[in-house]
Amino acid sequence: MRRSHQSASRRFAEPIHATTILGVQRDGVVAMAGDGEVTVGEVVMKHGARKIRPLADGTVIAGFAGAVADALTLFSKFEAQLRAGDGNLRRAAVELAKEWRTDRYLRRLEAQLIVGDGESILVLSGEGDVIEPDDGVAAIGSGAPYATAAAKALLAHTDLPAREIALRAMEIAADLCIFTNNRFTIEEVGNTVADEDAEADDADEQETE
Repeated sequence: MRRSHQSASRRFAEPIHATTILGVQRDGVVAMAGDGEVTVGEVVMKHGARKIRPLADGTVIAGFAGAVADALTLFSKFEAQLRAGDGNLRRAAVELAKEWRTDRYLRRLEAQLIVGDGESILVLSGEGDVIEPDDGVAAIGSGAPYATAAAKALLAHTDLPAREIALRAMEIAADLCIFTNNRFTIEEVGNTVADEDAEADDADEQETE
């Protein structure tokens, strides 16, 4: 009986495959996009999960891949570090990574985070890593390689803004990764007002012509 119980436990302890989270930085704006799929084993349990949220009164955005409860705990810890560090993203990220790696409870949390503040994107993990990409593109989760490749190509060969690059790259990832759907959440932080003014100026010029 013990063996069958252990076997059943393993069946119901299937890993949760969640997701693709992509961050793109361009022209003082960071756009972060995430899909809504949550899959347990071979079953899609949720289609519209929200895995990105603004923090620190909207001056920082963060996204997660992994266990939801674990990620929410890390979000709370990270926001506390932001408050303690007067909103300094890098300092908060380093302090969270140190706590995450050394705290006995936090070490058990199964998630990865991407955080951004308009000027930079950082990837955080329980191994104590704080990684800033060289080219303003970072992704985590099941579809990360596809989203990263698409975003890098769009960043190098188009003049699209960060939000549009994130959206199009996520569409490509959703076509390729079975754990990524096309119900996206997108958040932006940074110099978005300047971008809106530039778009308005372009529209005015076109009307004048």
